[in-house]
Formats: sequence, C-alpha cells, structure tokens
Amino acid sequence: MNYKDLFNRVVLLISSPAKAWAEINTEEDRRKVLGTFVYPMIGLCGLSVFIGTFIGNTAGVSAFQIAMTRCCAIFVSLFGGYFLAAYAVNQLGKKLLNRGEQYELNQQFVGYAMVVTFVLDIISGLFSISILHWILQFYTVFVVYEGARTLMKVEEAKLTRYTLIASVIVIVCPALIAAVFNELSVILN
Repeated sequence: MNYKDLFNRVVLLISSPAKAWAEINTEEDRRKVLGTFVYPMIGLCGLSVFIGTFIGNTAGVSAFQIAMTRCCAIFVSLFGGYFLAAYAVNQLGKKLLNRGEQYELNQQFVGYAMVVTFVLDIISGLFSISILHWILQFYTVFVVYEGARTLMKVEEAKLTRYTLIASVIVIVCPALIAAVFNELSVILN
C-alpha cells in the first residue's frame, strides 16, 4: 500500500475533482478502489478516532474501552455505509438511468465519492468539529457531480437529480449505520 499515492489521490479529489475523476476513469480494474483507497481510508479514520479518544481524556482505565468502542463504531459505520451506499447507487442507476448491473463501477464511484466523509472523519477523530463536520459534508455534492459527469457518464438531463440523490446516499448511509451501531452498543451495554 502506497500512502503517498493515497494522499495525492485525496488531495486531487478535494482540490480538483474533475481532474481526479478523469484519472480514475482511466483505471482498468474497478475493484482496485477497495484495496488502494477505501480500506486504507477506513483504517486511517479508525486510527484517528482511537488516538483522538486519548487526547484530553480523563476517564482513566476505561479510556481504552471507550477508544475501542469508538474505533469499532467508525469502522462499522464506514465499512457498512460504503457497501450500503454502493448498493443503493447501483439501484439508483437501474431506476433513474435505466442501466443494467454495474456494481463494480458503482463501488468505484462511491468509494472515491466518500473522500470528504473520510477526511472529515479523520479530522473530527482528533478535534471536535461536529457542526462544521456536517456543513463541510456538502462539498460531497460537488465531488459526486464531477464523478457523475466523468465516470458515470450521466446525461445532462438527469445529472442534477442523479447527483443530489447519490450525494444524499453517500452522506447518509455511513451516518445511518453509525446511528444504529451506537444505539445497539448502548442497549447491549
């Protein structure tokens, strides 16, 4: 795993999404996104949350348990949210765009479209930016828009609708999984 390439891909997706999606469109192996982008980013998010739990924590011995619980929550929410979003975007493509099964393409699209979520989770794992976190999440709409045009090749007539629905899916799926996981962990404790 090359973290320099990962960092460059993240910076390019955030600073110049059109150029990044053009590069991504040239990749032949659509499943490559999992091992080179999604899994490392989920790992970095988990590490950030784990370390961030110890910063300023006065819980003493139970700090490790709190850190592990928060780390598991972010892993589960991002991992489950990614696959749920990929499935939902695939269904969106079938219904809205009248396309057949394109699950690998949708996995690639969703994986890179979640870049804003990943970066914000890494930052908010270390620093408390909860309200700012949700405000900055709307940059996902621009990243998804560029990806829908370049990678998904959505026609102009359906582009706005597809972008808005896909953006909601990409933003809400991890949050939904996190809410369910956190509720279950409270109930089971």
